[in-house]
Amino acid sequence: MRRRFSRQSKERKLTDRKENIIAHFYRETVGELRKVSWPTRAEAINLTTIVIFVLVGMAIFLGTVDLIGEKLLQLALGL
Repeated sequence: MRRRFSRQSKERKLTDRKENIIAHFYRETVGELRKVSWPTRAEAINLTTIVIFVLVGMAIFLGTVDLIGEKLLQLALGL
């Protein structure tokens, strides 16, 4: 009888542990998100503007490099 009881309690612990793992993960995630230093609206707008300008600048730069490479390749191949 004891042996059967201990198996049932082990199975119950495994089942409880799975539920507790999810709840534990959720609690830890919420706790960590509360520690985050969120930017203000003005900071977010400024950072977004910077990112957009850098993206446009990189697009222009890479487009220019691609165009120059294309022209050099056409010149080298005699097309």
